[in-house]
Amino acid sequence: MVVPRSVAVIMDGNGRWANNAGFERIRGHERGIDAVRTTVTECAQLGVKALVLYAFSEENWARPKHEINLLFKLLKRFLVKERGTLMDNNVRLLHSGRRARLSKDVTKLLDESIGLTANNDGMCLSLAISYGGRQELVDAMQTLAREVAAGKLSADAIDEQAIHNALYQPSLPDPDILIRTAGEMRISNFLLWQVSYSEIYVHDICWPDFGKEQLHEAFREYGRRVRKFGKVT
Repeated sequence: MVVPRSVAVIMDGNGRWANNAGFERIRGHERGIDAVRTTVTECAQLGVKALVLYAFSEENWARPKHEINLLFKLLKRFLVKERGTLMDNNVRLLHSGRRARLSKDVTKLLDESIGLTANNDGMCLSLAISYGGRQELVDAMQTLAREVAAGKLSADAIDEQAIHNALYQPSLPDPDILIRTAGEMRISNFLLWQVSYSEIYVHDICWPDFGKEQLHEAFREYGRRVRKFGKVT
């Protein structure tokens, strides 16, 4: 098993898991938190340096209001109850995404947890909340445009590094592997810039059933890949 430096996960299938089990969709999201805890803990203990979890997309705002409210209720519970898990595993919490549509109580708990873990120097865990890959690039372009307009940056100086520096979390390395559950073969507007050379691994299992065994399987498959980055080996 080869442990990647950076991992990104599209946690798909919570609702499908609940429907298959005869439960309401929210039960799948509740069970998904257990899979989050397992994945965060195992990645931290294995030595992963950065983990990005796709928790709530910009497109998810189009879901029924009742479901959105329940999802953020679970998020707030996670941000409080899992602080011990983060501290015990020396994990630093970050946020990727837009803050404008998040409620004040969500941003308050998010900022508190980020502040609490700020001095941890182990794995960085970034929760992608109200996140979209295209939206991130739009925000980055607007940031660079303002710098050009203010005379702080030349248009000719905008290169790949400049764009990277304008992203939500420029300190995080690009994912070595992108894991998606529930068998869907798409990246769903997630980290469009960062996953340009990520190895993609799709598992048929729904997210609530994703555990150590499935994570290790993904890392073993990653170890079998030959990463050429466009070159000849």
